[in-house]
Amino acid sequence: MAKSAEQEHPTKAFGWAATDSSGVLSPFKFSRRETGEKDVRFKVLYCGICHSDLHMAKNDWGTSTYPIVPGHEIVGIVTEVGSKVEKLKVGDRVGVGCMVGACHSCDSCDNDLENYCPKMILTYGAPYYDGTTTYGGYSDVMVAEERYVVRIPDNLPLDAGAPLLCAGITVYSPLQHFGLTKPGMHVGVVGLGGLGHVAVKFAKGFGVKVTVISTSPSKKKEAIEHLGADYFLVSRDPDQMQAAMGTMDGIIDTVSAVHPLVPLIGLLKSQGKLVMVGAPNRPLELPVFPLIMGRKVVAGSCIGGMKETQEMIDFAGKHNITADVEVIPVDYVNTAMERLEKADVRYRFVIDIGNTLKSA
Repeated sequence: MAKSAEQEHPTKAFGWAATDSSGVLSPFKFSRRETGEKDVRFKVLYCGICHSDLHMAKNDWGTSTYPIVPGHEIVGIVTEVGSKVEKLKVGDRVGVGCMVGACHSCDSCDNDLENYCPKMILTYGAPYYDGTTTYGGYSDVMVAEERYVVRIPDNLPLDAGAPLLCAGITVYSPLQHFGLTKPGMHVGVVGLGGLGHVAVKFAKGFGVKVTVISTSPSKKKEAIEHLGADYFLVSRDPDQMQAAMGTMDGIIDTVSAVHPLVPLIGLLKSQGKLVMVGAPNRPLELPVFPLIMGRKVVAGSCIGGMKETQEMIDFAGKHNITADVEVIPVDYVNTAMERLEKADVRYRFVIDIGNTLKSA
């Protein structure tokens, strides 16, 4: 195999990396490949912090290779494009989400579902085509193939738009795929965190009725008055759950802790769909009888393909949908990770790379 552009002509980059399973991040110098003929290079201005960044930094899933530069909610301004780049130009506002490569020849890739390609390449901590390890967006510059770069609408603020590249597409895709976008439908959203609060906003953007389902009664005011949900259901209240049985066309379940599914299945109308986008670390109990009696579906969904990711970000621009964010300097990132572990954020941290990385 010929040497890669990165190996032949590396360009200097600077970021923050975890170097062991303590997960502590510190300043880190590394190389980005030169801009290839199909590549887009951009100056990173903001990068969101996703819960998976925390898991990867600490090797919670047993797949991390160090050093690891996290970050897959990356936005900035194009500084250079390759000779065969067709849709983007210098000065464009762009973003890169959870993936930067795939095989481009399998059934999933042929159907614009690169996210389900068996050879999908993650934005950080994964082997790239040339054998190098991918580095994420906690860094000053990003280089990616045009196919994996989305254009950010001019009216969408970059800081509050960044988390949509992961959290946004994670909830938009199942709403679309499972047909939960018709005005007048009733959709439940389980959990009101980084994913859940964005799910409410997208569902309302489609014009459906939204019920937030939560264990925390204290979140009712936030859900209805701030995020625009129509109803609020306390899942630990048997009377409330009983009254809502059989009323929902679909439910987006964003909870990543172990929790009972049967009460949620009971909320569905016949032929309703419960879609899991949170990832509990232990198996959940799933009796079949409640599914059979209503031809109900329990499904999963993981981000979305690049075509759909561009559609999502355009929809967000049209409907002014952004994440609720707390913008932080890069040298606060370890404290932010500690707070994230305790769910002490409303609702996503975003690192101000453009203004604070150099000073760090």
